[in-house]
Amino acid sequence: MIRRKAVADESGSILPLTIFFGMLSLVLILLVVAATSLYLERKRLFTLADGAALAGAEAFSLDSVTLEGSTPTASLDSTDVHEAASDFLAENPVATFDRLELIEADSADGTSATVRVAATWHPPVVSLLVPDGIRLEARSVARSVLR
Repeated sequence: MIRRKAVADESGSILPLTIFFGMLSLVLILLVVAATSLYLERKRLFTLADGAALAGAEAFSLDSVTLEGSTPTASLDSTDVHEAASDFLAENPVATFDRLELIEADSADGTSATVRVAATWHPPVVSLLVPDGIRLEARSVARSVLR
């Protein structure tokens, strides 16, 4: 009889454990999906900033090219860099980010273009926890090479 009571007392105790581990697995899967989405969105934003910086680095006029020794160098103007970067972002079909913003596009030294862009990322599944999204920023520097 003692054996039957012990078996009867343990019946059904695996169900809460199964429910708990099922919920824990679901939460872990959603976290991995959100982290992967955040990583990929950050990489896409960096690629976009890199392209905009490259467009800005190539925004020089032929009149500004000088020959120093045997290497030609181009002098960049910050307004030309900003205009080229914003045109690149406006015309790029990949730039499908939420609240995409060009923060900075200039040439501090006259030979390289610096571009900073920002966008908002929303989690793919559980966006109720972060309704405004998370702001992502990417910065890229490009230099034009004349050879």
